[in-house]
Amino acid sequence: MMSIPGLALAQAIGAPKPWEIDMQPAFGPLKQQQIWLHDLVLVIITLITLFVAALLGWVMWRYNARRNPVPSRTAHHTVLEIAWTVIPVLILVVMAIPSFRLVYYEDRTRDADLTVKVIAHQWYWEYNYPDKNNIDFSSYMIPDDQLKPGQRRMLEVDNQLVVPVGKNIRVLQTSTDVIHSWFVPSLGVQRYAIPGRTIETWFKVDKPGVFYGECNQICGTNHSRMPIVVRGVTPQEFDAWLNEAKTKFSDAAPVADPAKASEPRLLAAAGVQH
Repeated sequence: MMSIPGLALAQAIGAPKPWEIDMQPAFGPLKQQQIWLHDLVLVIITLITLFVAALLGWVMWRYNARRNPVPSRTAHHTVLEIAWTVIPVLILVVMAIPSFRLVYYEDRTRDADLTVKVIAHQWYWEYNYPDKNNIDFSSYMIPDDQLKPGQRRMLEVDNQLVVPVGKNIRVLQTSTDVIHSWFVPSLGVQRYAIPGRTIETWFKVDKPGVFYGECNQICGTNHSRMPIVVRGVTPQEFDAWLNEAKTKFSDAAPVADPAKASEPRLLAAAGVQH
């Protein structure tokens, strides 16, 4: 794994925690907006639940058989009919407006500072920096027997996606085989990688750190072994990484048969001896 100066200092970590029931903390504007929308909807549905529960309790008390031995024959109430039609519509509108705004906000960025192409394979990721001399490398999960102390099982990779913090990162996604999904929860970014299509999204990292994700579209035998690691660094550290990456990844020998070349890595990741 390529070292980057200055990353020994305290840094943000976007990763799942044991018994975590809430969403991961936000380390980018996309995730912040998603949490805000989640909290808004949670408040609305909580109020609806409490109101309906209270209404049912009142109806059970007020209109039970003991208090009303002769049941009412009222079949319709115009005001109530209008109310329980209009009010739910208004509630849905209140939720729909920020929902659509968030969908369009997540779609793409007009002012991209860096473009990264994400290419999905069974079962690893390939990253390309088209506006940085087409730096290209593959990212495989580190097998259990090669993990270092402190590394997370089934989440660590040999080559991380390195991006500068505070910059809008355009992501262009595609796949060479089946449908995959590039998903980093703490950054709020998720988009399908579909064969024959290039699909755009974006993200921004607010502070230096390491942020973990996974392919979350079932894509075959080793679907669970396609982790994603995004490392956010300062612009100065990113420039230093670029200089090192140009040498490291340009020395990779061309592969005649990519499927055969990746087979040993996949078997090792799956714990298969050959």
